[in-house]
Amino acid sequence: MNRSDPILEVKNLEVKRGESILLNLPFFSVERGEILALIGPNGAGKSTLLQTLSFLLQPFQGEIIFDGEKLDSHQSIFEYRRKLAMVFQEPLLFDTTVFNNVASGLKIRGTKKNEIRDRVTEQLERFGISHLKNRSAKTLSSGEAQRISLARAFAIEPLLLFLDEPFASLDPPTRESLIEDLEHILRQSQMTTVFATHDRTEALRLSDRIAVMHGGRILQAGSPQEVMNQPADEFVASFVGLETILFGKVIKKDGGTFIASINGQDIEAVGDVQLGDNVVLCVRPEHVTLSTKPHREGTSARNVFKGKINKMASLGPYQKVYLDCGFPLVAYVTHHSREELGLTEGKEVQTSFKATAVTVIRRG
Repeated sequence: MNRSDPILEVKNLEVKRGESILLNLPFFSVERGEILALIGPNGAGKSTLLQTLSFLLQPFQGEIIFDGEKLDSHQSIFEYRRKLAMVFQEPLLFDTTVFNNVASGLKIRGTKKNEIRDRVTEQLERFGISHLKNRSAKTLSSGEAQRISLARAFAIEPLLLFLDEPFASLDPPTRESLIEDLEHILRQSQMTTVFATHDRTEALRLSDRIAVMHGGRILQAGSPQEVMNQPADEFVASFVGLETILFGKVIKKDGGTFIASINGQDIEAVGDVQLGDNVVLCVRPEHVTLSTKPHREGTSARNVFKGKINKMASLGPYQKVYLDCGFPLVAYVTHHSREELGLTEGKEVQTSFKATAVTVIRRG
């Protein structure tokens, strides 16, 4: 993918309602052929951004540029909207057959009957819903209805596809099946896609690039690896799963490693910092090891602390363990490991993590 080939750009985009600023984006772009995930908590501005980019939400200030052309006239906006498709969290279907729903966008565009038949048939097969073509849309399950919405969007062969939390209202098995199929279809079609989600696992699985939103702003945009491993600030770090977030000061520096003081405890990390710098140190729970035995010399973990278990919580296949090591620390263990180690609330354990497992954010 050519990263210098934006199909969509916005400049100085601002959406206000009364005195409230819903969106404030100095610059934002979507590259041709990429899958871009907008992630952030509820109310971050993800849906507002998609609706603004679709010209469903007006008025706004700023420029929207599509394929090199500024959208500043009724005609240019009309032509732009014909080239995009949007799928919402709740399917919006007409009270007619599945076939007619998938064909609706093509009919509006005046597509010939033979081409409509061929395109609809292709999308029904692609999304595994050919057997539903004569069914009434009123009789569909939520997962089937969302497949119809997606098939209708793909049928018009848009240059831009916007997906607004398309999996949020589905039960887990239905959601997993649809994500698996959509992942394959998006890669196969190479369709430029922007989708909003509050689920970082969806973003990691589907996207080429991630933009983290909060308070109507984009805090960080980059590859999944960049955003997950090099968060721009503590909010991004927290949202992408770096559950241990510690504030400290650099007190010693030796080559590429340094020591930061956290509540009187010394933590070793790797990073380009200066003595006296204030830093935020983040550790993923899966990088923390727990043991009931004394620390052995020669192991690669440079950070070893005694910790007391404050709380435990089940998290699917894992047990989430909250510890007090003189600073708060979160770890994941399997249910088998919990039983094997005899972990209970109040128990003291040995905790360890590598210096390279610490994500470092400089605060100056």
